[in-house]
Amino acid sequence: MKLPLFQIDAFADQVFTGNPAAVVPLSAWLQDELLQSIALENNLSETAFFVADGPRFHLRWFTPEAEVDLCGHATLASAHVLFEHLGYTGAKLNFRTRSGELTVAKVQNGLSMDFPAIASEPIDAPSALLSGLGATPVEVRTAPDYLAIFGSEQEIIDLAPDFSALASLDRRGVIATAPGNDCDFVSRCFYPKLKVNEDPVTGSAHCKMAPYWANRLNKTVLVGRQLSSRGGTVHCELVGNRVILTGRAVDYLKGEIELPG
Repeated sequence: MKLPLFQIDAFADQVFTGNPAAVVPLSAWLQDELLQSIALENNLSETAFFVADGPRFHLRWFTPEAEVDLCGHATLASAHVLFEHLGYTGAKLNFRTRSGELTVAKVQNGLSMDFPAIASEPIDAPSALLSGLGATPVEVRTAPDYLAIFGSEQEIIDLAPDFSALASLDRRGVIATAPGNDCDFVSRCFYPKLKVNEDPVTGSAHCKMAPYWANRLNKTVLVGRQLSSRGGTVHCELVGNRVILTGRAVDYLKGEIELPG
């Protein structure tokens, strides 16, 4: 059996930047164990699989360790594959996912994704979070991930996390964020529990950061920059309980997966 495989750099204007995602279009769903094995073999932060579902597409995302509820960059990559390689001619894509209906539209500056805004609540910082980050944030909040708020961009750059300590936490991952020097906010994102020590550019994290920074900065249109070694920019707009995330994607690889049987 052969399956098409695309590797796309998402939230990127050129290859070797942004966040690489594998995209595997399917005619019908394979066993979950096989999907997980493909994601592990790809060894990227996310592999996306989709199947046509009437006028929509059923979309799922897998890290090397587990299926996840929401992924921004692999959704962006999947939309890029459909628009640019698989002949989709509609103005907007509709994806059925574990996080509900998600839409992606072509816009002048890339692809815009309509995602849920995810609220966070302030909490006392767990000791494992502080030791894992090796630094003390000015505020800690919780959602599906921990949100660690720092005072400056340089503090985010200087973080040298202990990934073993972060993996022991009771949340999926840790988002470290601060005001940006030449953008609204910056971040780095750590998911060692999912075998992704540092994710290059994390769309789902901006679903949590955008509501926080929109409230703090009293503005609904923001620019976030993720300060991983690859780096990437995410344009955010808070619209009620939704966040519109916009970015570009570029091709890196097109090939085939060869499976036995």
